[in-house]
Amino acid sequence: MRAPLSWVREYVELPAGVTGRDLAAKLIAAGLEVETVERAGADLTGPLVVGRVLAIEELTGFKKPIRYCQVDVGQANGTGEPQNIICGATNFAVGDHVVVILPGGVLPGGFEIGARKTYGRLSEGMICAVDELGIGDDHAGILVLPPGTPPGTDAVELLGLRDDVLDIAVTPDRGYALSIRGIAREAATAYGVPFKDPAEVELPADTGESYPASIGDPSACDRFVLREVRGFDPDATTPIRMQVRLHRAGMRPVSLAVDVTNYLMLELGQPLHAFDRSKLTGPIVVRRAAPGEALETLDHAKRTLDPEDVLITDASGPISMAGTMGGLATEIDDRSADMVIEAAHFDAVGIARMARRHRLHSEASYRFERGVDRELPLYASYRAARMLAELGGAEIVPGVTHAQAPVEPVTVTMSAGHPGRVAGVAYPPDAVVRRLEDVGCSVAGGTGEGEVLTVTPPSWRPDLVDPNDLAEEVIRLEGYEDIPVRAPRPSNGRGLTLQQRLRRRVGRALAGAGYVEVLSFPFAAEKDWDDLQLPSGDERRTALRLANPLSEDEPLLRTTLLPGLLRALVHNVGRGFGDAALFEMGLVFRPRPDAPGRAPRLAVDRGPTAEEVASVEAALPDQPHRVAVVLSGDREPSGWWGPGRPALWADAVEAARTVAREAGVELEVRADRHAPWHPGRCAALYAGDVLVGHAGELHPRVTKAYGLPPRTCAMELELRRLGEPAAPRAPHVSTYPVATQDVALVVDADVPAARVAAALREGAGELLEAIRLFDVYTGEQVGEGRKSLAYTLRFRAPDRTLTAEEATRARDAAVAAAASGTGATLRGA
Repeated sequence: MRAPLSWVREYVELPAGVTGRDLAAKLIAAGLEVETVERAGADLTGPLVVGRVLAIEELTGFKKPIRYCQVDVGQANGTGEPQNIICGATNFAVGDHVVVILPGGVLPGGFEIGARKTYGRLSEGMICAVDELGIGDDHAGILVLPPGTPPGTDAVELLGLRDDVLDIAVTPDRGYALSIRGIAREAATAYGVPFKDPAEVELPADTGESYPASIGDPSACDRFVLREVRGFDPDATTPIRMQVRLHRAGMRPVSLAVDVTNYLMLELGQPLHAFDRSKLTGPIVVRRAAPGEALETLDHAKRTLDPEDVLITDASGPISMAGTMGGLATEIDDRSADMVIEAAHFDAVGIARMARRHRLHSEASYRFERGVDRELPLYASYRAARMLAELGGAEIVPGVTHAQAPVEPVTVTMSAGHPGRVAGVAYPPDAVVRRLEDVGCSVAGGTGEGEVLTVTPPSWRPDLVDPNDLAEEVIRLEGYEDIPVRAPRPSNGRGLTLQQRLRRRVGRALAGAGYVEVLSFPFAAEKDWDDLQLPSGDERRTALRLANPLSEDEPLLRTTLLPGLLRALVHNVGRGFGDAALFEMGLVFRPRPDAPGRAPRLAVDRGPTAEEVASVEAALPDQPHRVAVVLSGDREPSGWWGPGRPALWADAVEAARTVAREAGVELEVRADRHAPWHPGRCAALYAGDVLVGHAGELHPRVTKAYGLPPRTCAMELELRRLGEPAAPRAPHVSTYPVATQDVALVVDADVPAARVAAALREGAGELLEAIRLFDVYTGEQVGEGRKSLAYTLRFRAPDRTLTAEEATRARDAAVAAAASGTGATLRGA
């Protein structure tokens, strides 16, 4: 919401010296999010004055129209003589009043004006268009002012060209702040000054019904108001000052009839719509859409309507999507003279869903979604009719159509001490009552500390529905800065759980290994399952669909971390960071086959029972924590030290081992075929007999589908399958020297190296400290279909120095076990 300070001042008696930045600081302290304060027109310097055109000489011989004008600018030029100005616009005539900037002035954007010779004549200034003054985008012609303003009048003050404009990001619970009325009320409270409500107008006595209307569905609309005006002059123009305010507030002036409804929507917060009376057929009814109905809206889009859509209809069918956009058939055009003005209070949820369903977001729907004052339609519609009469010569037709459905008033009971208990600050009961009255609540009850207050929120605050909402109002108006900053005191025995500590250790370990953490949205699309080459029956294709997704392109909850991680890698590669190593930890969502279809809706006025908690948990999907990594490009960079090394499937496996070590688990690696990995370079990761995940090189079709570099590698495993995390224990460090033995074994080519290492480890016994594969050889020396695996075995005893004989016996035992278990033979034997 963009709010010009001059507009706010009309309804608040702010101190004279208050600037936009001063007001912004007060509003921020009260809880509103003021993003920027724009000093509109601050770079404009005069003299900028009103001029009256005395004479126009058409210059010929040029490719475009050129006019040499004499303009009366009063005494603004110091001589009283007419000012001679060259101008290329043709939309003004002799006698018109225009805006003139004289030599020495500066227009917005730093455009300096001087006297200069052009087209063979001396031009002493410039006649200005709307965009040159910074009050619009129109450059089609010169800004022509209404007659009657004396030449030489300061145009800056006349048009309100200098103003501070506050840009406020309104949170969904504060719909009232989407209006000058709401912001002015907050400003009045912040400064403790009187507030004049622009909605307080004296309504005429009801003299019957206006255009006939009724509410067909009270769940869609509980108040509907129509007023009629006749004889409106379609050629009437919007006052310049109103146009300037609309532009400052972010709206484009269109025509007087449209501008009046937009102006009042910005001022009061009540969206309005005007129908061409001659285009209506029969009584108006507000209802839900019927199957098969359609409507062509003002944006010339033909929309198929949903049965939940809220419509305004007449005998011809739908004529407007209520609170969102009008229909093309009944729009106001440049000849409309008789109009029906509509103001209503629609269901916020219904309007929000309709706007999202049709991807049709408007200023009106934006306000209805956040809650509009139910009492405004009568007053806003009358103000619109009166402005059309005053500015456009219309006649207000006596009578008003006022259809409404009964609505129970909202009352909230709250202890006078509740705000203090929430904030941890003692607020006197009279201060609590005063602050609630400041926001428009009526309060009944005593003012003692333990007294119960009965609070009736005002109609413009539909968000105040429980004691905590009221407590927030008291706290923010008393001042957030008065709440002391105290670190919370944890209870004995509380702190991070073992699972939380494990996740932190895993994150630190991966970061230490050169991986960068990313956080991606937990959403996926059906296309992701195809891009990952998942088979049709894969359980990862069974995903929960969101009822209200952030994006229609990704309506599913992820069942694997890889899609988001791969998109993050694509983002990096596309920006020149091809050597990337990324990791992510997060939840995946795996639907339970026996889960009920929908989670129960719990009460909010009490805590849930154990049975209710159990029913909610039964409806939730399984949500295991997972960790995944992706690698592309060089794992080790090249440089003066030598060539780099590309990332391999072994790096993905080592990342899994890094994770497992933090849980105190040794992983067993087995060859596997599992999408989305390459069938010949995929490793299944086991902790004992439990499959915990997979690692390896991605399938070429996957890298092509995502646009990744060839031979990109990935790993994903489930943390809980590593077992219950144990408290880390420091290893015993022996003070005795290590004995190293190398052994080269020849095995069949299809025997996994991990299986040989496991056999060596089992045969070596307790003296084996570590084992490392340092060479793999295939060739003529070992024979076809065979390979040589060279391992380094490190032996150490905790209580003595090993003898050469002891180390050799342990090595021989390891070789014997490998021979027995894998058919290995010593190379060269």
